[in-house]
Amino acid sequence: MTTSSTHDPVSAPATRQRELITPEGIAVPMTVATRGARVGALILDFLIISVAQIAFFLIVMYSARGLLDEIGGSVGGAMSGAGEFLFVLLVLSVFMTRYGYFLAFELGPRGATPGKRAVGIRVAARGAGRLTPEAVIARNLLRDIELFLPIGLIQSAPAGEGGAYGIAALIWFAIFMGFPFFNKDALRAGDVIAGTWVVEAPRGKLADALSTQGAAVAGSSEVTGARYDFGAEELSVYGEHELQTLERLLRDDRPESLAAVHAAICRKIGWDPGAGDERAFLEAFYTQLRAKLESDMRFGKRKADKHS
Repeated sequence: MTTSSTHDPVSAPATRQRELITPEGIAVPMTVATRGARVGALILDFLIISVAQIAFFLIVMYSARGLLDEIGGSVGGAMSGAGEFLFVLLVLSVFMTRYGYFLAFELGPRGATPGKRAVGIRVAARGAGRLTPEAVIARNLLRDIELFLPIGLIQSAPAGEGGAYGIAALIWFAIFMGFPFFNKDALRAGDVIAGTWVVEAPRGKLADALSTQGAAVAGSSEVTGARYDFGAEELSVYGEHELQTLERLLRDDRPESLAAVHAAICRKIGWDPGAGDERAFLEAFYTQLRAKLESDMRFGKRKADKHS
């Protein structure tokens, strides 16, 4: 079975290779994203946000030009109810694009914004658990302290409006921007507070390959001849988080990791298929688990992980 990937964890420098130990004792290989990739992703995301905001303002400007003129000339004067509503709408649009954009995408199944996906990285929990909403909110709210607030003060310094604040903001900005260079995992302050890190996310065609080849489609091993048909009760012990972890392990194709996760799943569901072709077992389990989760989602049932 072959897969395509833009990142190879084995070929990555040893300084960026990590192993995450799951509660089952399985070592999941990770590769910490480079600082350059993170900066590139942030720039792309801000470009997307800026274009979206400009497009929204243009639409509003052409559809409610009179109200915009009213807002612009309302300093010290009264504003109509429609004008107040439009003003609130504009403020909310800025807030939602600034915070909602990162929260919505990083809380998704990929754990990555379009900018991160473009450069092949994603956000992940540093512990063995899944990425939680609290962690995503914390790391993104701290971006104000790390980036937006000091940049605003620095911009006012050349005009003489910032004074000592501008110098302090420059030092502040330098400290936070240099933070990823002072730890081996390239963590920004938001990652430290939230318990997250940014890792490489190989982009492959694993799902297509699994659905059309080998044990994934036949449900049996070509090596041992064992048949793998899992019941609903056996598949119900895992959720989307475990499915994504299994997908990464199959993509990385490390025999020791596959053997460990094979043993863990067999203990969990009470199987004893023997050894010899662990990958066939895992391919079949992955495909059948994915089919069950997708079928449940069509009926409004979603299982985020084994604890839900």
